[in-house]
Amino acid sequence: MSIRLPEHVIACSNFINGQWIKGESATQDIISPYHGKKIGEVSVPSLNQIKDAIRIANQAQVEWGKTPLKERARVLFNFRNILMRDLDEISHIKASESGKTFDEGKAGLMKGIEVLEYALSLQNIDVGGRLEVSRGVSCEYRRAPLGVVANITPFNFPAMVPMWTIPIALGLGNAYIWKPSEKTPLTSIYIANALKEAGLPDGLFTVLHGGPQTVDAIIEAPEVKAVGFVGSTKIAKLVYTKATSLGKRALCLGGAKNHLVLLPDATPEIAGVGISDSFTGCAGQRCMAASVLLAVGDVDQHVEKIMKRASSLELGKDMGAIITRTQRDFLIEAIDKAEKQGAKVLLDGRKAKAPAGMENGHWIGPTILDQVKAGSEAQTVELFGPILSVIRCKDISEAMTIQNSSEYGNACSVFTNSGALAERVIREAKAGMVGVNVGVPVPREPFSFGGVAASKFGSGDITGEHSLNFWSDIKKVTTKWEKQNDNNWMS
Repeated sequence: MSIRLPEHVIACSNFINGQWIKGESATQDIISPYHGKKIGEVSVPSLNQIKDAIRIANQAQVEWGKTPLKERARVLFNFRNILMRDLDEISHIKASESGKTFDEGKAGLMKGIEVLEYALSLQNIDVGGRLEVSRGVSCEYRRAPLGVVANITPFNFPAMVPMWTIPIALGLGNAYIWKPSEKTPLTSIYIANALKEAGLPDGLFTVLHGGPQTVDAIIEAPEVKAVGFVGSTKIAKLVYTKATSLGKRALCLGGAKNHLVLLPDATPEIAGVGISDSFTGCAGQRCMAASVLLAVGDVDQHVEKIMKRASSLELGKDMGAIITRTQRDFLIEAIDKAEKQGAKVLLDGRKAKAPAGMENGHWIGPTILDQVKAGSEAQTVELFGPILSVIRCKDISEAMTIQNSSEYGNACSVFTNSGALAERVIREAKAGMVGVNVGVPVPREPFSFGGVAASKFGSGDITGEHSLNFWSDIKKVTTKWEKQNDNNWMS
């Protein structure tokens, strides 16, 4: 389906206590990557507005935290149904502001709804535990909300990334503060309105816009007990350091430079589609995109399949736009630099043709660089675009040495039909998520999402069962009601 761009400028305010409140600080334009034109404007709250919003959230959370999990789940169930009802409308708006295709926008929202469905299951699977530990004495686990929690999300997934945390944090009884990317704030209108329509009490869900000043104010608020973040490694580290220095929990996901290992015995059709779709999907603007192809031995027929698949993509239909013109120019410069350093351009996205009527958009086509040198910027720097750097390796040992040299550790995949070789890559890869014949190894719920090394600051993962302990406390209760005749140290 073709993307449907907004016909009028959309005004986006801050969602505070169940109402849309115009920010008192500043107004920022929202530019669509598709045609480079203004499609919205967002107002930024003042520091006093931020403090008031967090204070209101803190007050609202008290009663919500006392609400039984099954009752909270009913609100989330309504929320799911509303998102499914408005799926196409939300997908169009999030694609318009982020540069995704409609199908990518829809797929991202569906992944977020999958996390929501997992949160709905907590009433049945997260039931704690109780055990009689001695005569007349029992111990049990109870899960308690933290209070007010916050999440800071990136431009590339305006719905999916916040939906990683919104259902679980709210389902566990917290109030939730969301700071969307200043580049893609419009999706927040639909998510906030859906939660209100679902019956979520006012004050429990807050949307605050802006940049570093808003982020700092949220982190510094004494009522905020935990902070989640997804974005670049540089900012992830800053947010983590600031939050933890104030005694708060923080889980901050950073950048990536994902390596894919291609072995000669791989099925060409599977490798061609999987690798091509990995580096071109979302125009390469995702932390799970393939960045480096470690081509082991004679795999030219596989590379040919990858190039054929990627070159068939039509901009605006099969692949979206780059978020800003500045980022597009950066990608072109990166290709220029790699070529000067000896890389061979097999597929040149600099020459790609923009869709008709969208020539002023931020476009670049799929690009494949062959003969890239290990240690060069094309191998080490996160470019965040549809660029695949191919490094020729004599054997799998050389490939794994290169993969292990990366400062990042988000994802790694191997394409092979050998179980033994696949197991070696799984075992040796320095990555939190590993795939076999899968170009984008994103775990499905309840398996959790998260990398290692410079791709993550903090412990645990941001989704799945490993996320529950981040957004809540475990209360341990020991109970005794009667005196026993045979007292011992436990009773």
